[in-house]
Amino acid sequence: MKEIYDLLIIGAGPAGLAAAIEAAKHKISVLVLDEQSEAGGQIYRSIRTTQSLRPETYALLGPDYQHGENLEKTFREAGIEFLAGASVWQVEQDRALHFLRNGISQKVCYRRLLVATGALERPVPIPGWTLPGVMGAAAADVLLKSSGAVPSGKVVLAGSGPLLWLAASRLVSAEVEILAVLESTKYAYYLQALPYLPQALRAAEYLLKGLRLKRQIRRAGIPVFDGIRQLRAEGAQKLEAVHFDHRGQSKNFEAETLLIHEGIVPNTQLTRQLGCEHRWYERQRYWHPLLDEWGNSSVDGVAVAGDGGIVAGALIAEASGHLSALEAAFQLGAISKDHRDKAAKTYRKIIRHHQAVRPFLEQLFPPNPEILVPPEENTLVCRCEEVTAGQIIKAVELGAHDLSQLKAFTRCGMGPCQGRMCTLTVAEIAAKTQGKSPKEVGSFRGRPPLKPITLGQLANSTE
Repeated sequence: MKEIYDLLIIGAGPAGLAAAIEAAKHKISVLVLDEQSEAGGQIYRSIRTTQSLRPETYALLGPDYQHGENLEKTFREAGIEFLAGASVWQVEQDRALHFLRNGISQKVCYRRLLVATGALERPVPIPGWTLPGVMGAAAADVLLKSSGAVPSGKVVLAGSGPLLWLAASRLVSAEVEILAVLESTKYAYYLQALPYLPQALRAAEYLLKGLRLKRQIRRAGIPVFDGIRQLRAEGAQKLEAVHFDHRGQSKNFEAETLLIHEGIVPNTQLTRQLGCEHRWYERQRYWHPLLDEWGNSSVDGVAVAGDGGIVAGALIAEASGHLSALEAAFQLGAISKDHRDKAAKTYRKIIRHHQAVRPFLEQLFPPNPEILVPPEENTLVCRCEEVTAGQIIKAVELGAHDLSQLKAFTRCGMGPCQGRMCTLTVAEIAAKTQGKSPKEVGSFRGRPPLKPITLGQLANSTE
């Protein structure tokens, strides 16, 4: 490893891999860091191992997953420096980055930084969501990719969004016993999305894919309940039953596993620590870094590519990685402005095509209001510090009017996850309690260490 690189990329998902491949073409030095043991990110998790050691799982995961094979192979064959198992815990303003690998803290410097850390599954704080047996649908999908593991016993899926149906489809193909799919999407959302349908038809493959997934679920004989409300998980020591309301009637299923999903949101932990300007995205209720057309953030030398900038899917993430790398090559003097702009045309065309469907999907699948602000005050919101929705409301009433004050009053955001799991929910509760927008109450400020690190690991630093 060198002391300084032209381009340092954090994240080896589609955006990071594409950026590294593009940058290597222009002869600039590149280093890629990723927490996982293999390149691919979450969307292409363990793709090389799955293909070689679990071919039945590779086939089951289908073309969305298999698309990453050539990307990962091209990256590997390009000879780009890649450090797997590297957990970034601090980025400094003087363009130095600290990461933990094999229990040792290391430091590397860069001329330009590309944050390609992707997105997080939005937490769904319903009553009982901390019971063993309740987990995210995307998390279950990652387990399938990384180890071929699927839930045993009776399974219920609940929530909304394309990934919920994709996860259900894959579990059906894996012969998992699915009792039902509980969809929180309301009929009114279809009406909201309807004006965006003509534009979405320009990327009709997404709509056709969604119809195929739903048809597969129904052909498997799995009941689908739409417009469900008041979802809750119940059990003594583990999940025993899933309760919900459907069209005014209370229903329940006895189940061992509940997989819930209400979309994904950008992972902004690093960009917040770096001091990048962020913007509130009202339609999907999340914060994202403010970027220009090349992925440049408000901080000089720092760019963002992929879903860490704004959630748009793997193929747009891949194209955005190429654009960010072309910009890096231009800023470093490796290519001319004309070269950059000409090479970018192909990737901009790809982005325009795949973006055509995004407004339709975002109107059709907004996050469920009942998980943005849990209706039951005893619902746990901050798992690290065990803070409930009611305790957050009480703190606001006592004078904690923004998230910095709420952190001091309740310790929300001070646990090991640094607020990754609770920021959006805490902001929504605080905003509603005051009759404000989450934009007005802000977000938790990033602070090092971004990931837990011990004094012993710091003492063993190679810096």
